[in-house]
Amino acid sequence: MLSSNVDSLVDIGTVHVNAGHGGSGAISFRREKYVPRGGPDGGTGGDGGHVFFRADPRRSTLIEFARKKKFEAENGEPGGPVKRFGKDGNSVVVAVPVGTVIYDAHTSEQIADLDQAWSSVCVARGGRGGRGNAFFSSSTQQTPRYAEEGVPGESRTVRLELKLLADAAIIGMPNVGKSSFISRVSNATPKIASYHFTTLTPTLGVVHSEGSSYLLADVPGLIKGAHAGSGLGTGFLKHIERCSVLLHMLDLSESEERDFVQDYLDLREELALYDERLVRLPEVILGNKSDLVSSNHAETRAKEFCRRTGEAILPISVATGSNIDNALRSLVSLLGKESRALRSFAGDAPPLPEVTPLSRRKPDDSDFSISRDSGGRYVITGPVVNYYLTMLKSQTDEKNELLRALERGRLTERLKEAGIAEGETVVLGDAEFEFRE
Repeated sequence: MLSSNVDSLVDIGTVHVNAGHGGSGAISFRREKYVPRGGPDGGTGGDGGHVFFRADPRRSTLIEFARKKKFEAENGEPGGPVKRFGKDGNSVVVAVPVGTVIYDAHTSEQIADLDQAWSSVCVARGGRGGRGNAFFSSSTQQTPRYAEEGVPGESRTVRLELKLLADAAIIGMPNVGKSSFISRVSNATPKIASYHFTTLTPTLGVVHSEGSSYLLADVPGLIKGAHAGSGLGTGFLKHIERCSVLLHMLDLSESEERDFVQDYLDLREELALYDERLVRLPEVILGNKSDLVSSNHAETRAKEFCRRTGEAILPISVATGSNIDNALRSLVSLLGKESRALRSFAGDAPPLPEVTPLSRRKPDDSDFSISRDSGGRYVITGPVVNYYLTMLKSQTDEKNELLRALERGRLTERLKEAGIAEGETVVLGDAEFEFRE
C-alpha cells in the first residue's frame, strides 16, 4: 500500500451497521420414560454478533463504501431442549485504511481514530441471548412456561473519514513539480504530466535518506480559497493535519506566470484559515525548476523570497536532481531518525477485543409506577411492564405472567393506596382491566 499511488481517492463514506440479535430462549420440558412430569429444560439462545472496524495497512481508500452501504452481523441461534445453548452469531470485521476516523453520523461524535495498523473498535454490540425456561425454575416456580426473547443488537449509522498518515507532506500550487519530486525521492509512482490544473490523486511514498526512512505524502488540491472548499481544498487540507513537517514546493522559474512568493503567502494564508496549528508546523521551502533560469537569476529570486517573507528557500531542480539530497537532509533533520508514520503501519493483526453483549435483565417485580390519564384510568408503566411485554415469550399469555409478577410487587395494594375504586379501569400495555377485589 505504501508504495502505490492512490488511483481514485475516496476519503469519506457513510455506512449503516446492524449487530446481531440474541437468539430466543427455549420453552421445553423433559420427556423421559416413566417420568410423566419432567422438569423445564429449555436452553439459552446464542449471543448476536458484533460489528468491528479494523485498520488494515493493505487498504488505501474508502472506495468500497461508495458501493456497499450496509454491514450486518449474524443473529444468535435460539436455545433448544435438554438445556442446549444456541450458537453465537458471527461478528463482522470491516477493513478500513490506517488513518480512518469514525464518527456517529447523527451526533458527529467521534467513535474512534484508527491511526495504528490493526487497531480496531466495536461500533455496534450484539444482543445477549434470551434465557430458556430452565433458568427460571425455582422451588416456588417449578414449571415456568415462559422464556426470554433475545436482546436486539445495536443499529447505527457511522461516517468514515480518511486522514492520510505521513511524516511529511508536500504542498504547493498546481504544476510546481510535487508529483515529480515524490517519484524521484521515493518508491511512489504517481501519474506525471504538465497539467495546468491540480492532480486529483494523492500519493504516499517511503523515502530513505540519511540512514532513516519516513513516509512522504503529496497532497494536491491546494489553490487559493481551498479553506472554503475551492477546488478540492478542504478534502485534502485535512490530510495535512497528521503530518509533522510541511514541504512547500514553489515554482522558482514562474513558468506558470504566477508570482512564486505570492504563491507561498497564499498557501500560508489557506493553512491558517483552515487550522492555525498548521502554520506553526516546521517547514522546508523548495524553489523547483531552477534549471529553467540561470544560476544568477535563481540566486536573485532566492534573496527576493527571503526579503519578502523572512524565510530561506532552497533552489532545486527535480528534472536534473540539483540540490535534492540537500532537501532530503533538511527534512530528516526536522523529522528525526524514527518515522512515526511508518511505525503506525508495523506489526501483525492481534485478536479482536472481547466485547460484552448488550443485555437486559429481568427487573424487580415492584419496579413499576401508577399514574392516571385524562380519562381517569389507572395506567401501569415501568421497567417490569416493558420487560414482560417485550422480552418475554410464554406458552400462555405474556400479560398473565406480567399480572402475576405485578401482584408479587404489591399491585393491588398500591392501586388501593392510589385511590382506585371497584369497577374502575386499569391499563396495562394495550389491554384494559376492570378492578375487582
